[in-house]
Amino acid sequence: MVTSCVAYGCTNRIKKTPGITFHVNMAAGGFTCSRWRRPGLPLQRFYRTSLVPANPAVPVDRRGHSAKMATSRLLKGTAILLQNAARKSCVPHRHMHHLAATSFSQTLVNVPETVTTTLDNGLRIATEDSGNPTCTVGVWIDAGSRYENERNNGVAHFLEHMAFKGTSKRSQVDLELEVENMGAHLNAYTSREQTVYYAKCLSKDLPKAVEILADILQNSKFGEAEIERERGVILREMQEVETNLQEVVFDHLHSVAYQGTSLGLTILGPTENIKTIQRQDLIDYISLHYKGPRIVLAGAGGVKHDELVKLAQQHFGSVKTDYDAKVPPLELPCRFTGSEVRVRDDDMPYAHVAIAVESCGWADPDNIPLMVANTLIGNWDRSHGGGTNVSSRLAAECAADPDNPCHSFQSFNTCYKDTGLWGIYFVSEGREEMDFFVHAIQREWMRICMSATEGEVTRAKNLLKTNMLLQLDGTTPICEDIGRQMLCYGRRIPLPELEARIDAVSAQTVRDVCTKYLYDRCPAVAGVGPVEALTDYNQLRSNMYRIRY
Repeated sequence: MVTSCVAYGCTNRIKKTPGITFHVNMAAGGFTCSRWRRPGLPLQRFYRTSLVPANPAVPVDRRGHSAKMATSRLLKGTAILLQNAARKSCVPHRHMHHLAATSFSQTLVNVPETVTTTLDNGLRIATEDSGNPTCTVGVWIDAGSRYENERNNGVAHFLEHMAFKGTSKRSQVDLELEVENMGAHLNAYTSREQTVYYAKCLSKDLPKAVEILADILQNSKFGEAEIERERGVILREMQEVETNLQEVVFDHLHSVAYQGTSLGLTILGPTENIKTIQRQDLIDYISLHYKGPRIVLAGAGGVKHDELVKLAQQHFGSVKTDYDAKVPPLELPCRFTGSEVRVRDDDMPYAHVAIAVESCGWADPDNIPLMVANTLIGNWDRSHGGGTNVSSRLAAECAADPDNPCHSFQSFNTCYKDTGLWGIYFVSEGREEMDFFVHAIQREWMRICMSATEGEVTRAKNLLKTNMLLQLDGTTPICEDIGRQMLCYGRRIPLPELEARIDAVSAQTVRDVCTKYLYDRCPAVAGVGPVEALTDYNQLRSNMYRIRY
């Protein structure tokens, strides 16, 4: 076997093992030299590595050196030459960024198009066919805990649990066996605005997966025995959620930020409701919210759009569009209230705190600049070992201060249809220094409002685009993105358009939008744990502005 490297130099041949020769070929002008050239010579603009058969070689070179010594010398010289080749790229440095940007844009253009169709009953079908041997298909429903009230809070999540407990066509055992025999995965989840049922399977099993999803949504039995059994399951799930302090803090944050509205309700619902929900409550919720115009059938991977449209017409064509009673108000306004809640527990080792202001909804033009600002704040974790050279200034400040009580923080931008929460969640020791860290957070917010620079905004935009594309790795994330965007925007935003909208954000745009939503605004605060040292709310409110000169 021979390794060839085309560069500006000469040819040498050294025996490596019996029958195998390590051959470094540096051809220039067609001449061959039997002596190794001195490292550091200028190289050609390209090099390649190939494996070719070699001729037998003499085990000792002409100077009496052993093959092993010669091979060692040759390998060392080759490494230096390859390093020089890497340094002296054929593309001038000033053109590298342009080529990378061009390649990135071309990659986005080559992404398969999202095709949509609307049935007569208003149900929408959206697909992205990438030709994969596997696919993800799911049903996205515009119904979640936001469409509940205090009496039936928890019904949407209860329905999710009852979906796989048997239908009029299949028992629970038959359903599980059928899915397992296909090698598929069936799952569901509930959020504040959406309920989702989806399946991952081979592309050839797409018709069966769609039929199962339709059967689950339209023919579930909701047996009394299964309902009673799921009460205990959900109550145990609530106990698990209560151990996840991040979930607890964000539930408290929603309860104070949107107090008195449906967005302030939890997804799982209170314990009293879980114990009293009846079969009729589930049926009423389905008949009220599971309507054709509020349902999207999304598919990604090896999914042919025409095939999925025919399957949707066959299995979902009977979904109703009319209401048995008065049409419910779907867009319930959820006002934001600047306030705080503190659940003090000094026995806990760390304080978990979230601070947020009201932001905009999904379709608002200000959402993209707020996403850039959110990326600019960034995140940090002490266990990750980030140094002072990280892009986030707040993270660099945390890393540089050995007395900083913060163990981790992450910025967030949670969007809903007409409102949202933009802020930061952090975990800190309950020391007095926590007050200084909160001041550092608000100083950084005010700095972005007044003096965000083009350099850091450009870096944040690049990071945002990278993170968004990394989240679309696989058929399931793509299918989730399609379903969510169809409900939020009414269409799937093409990636080139999304890139253009991000690139259009300038530092001035970030400053203006952050001033609109952050400057002199009342925050919502939620804290759990040893929060005695957490800054007083009046002081937090006064830190939301800065005197300008």
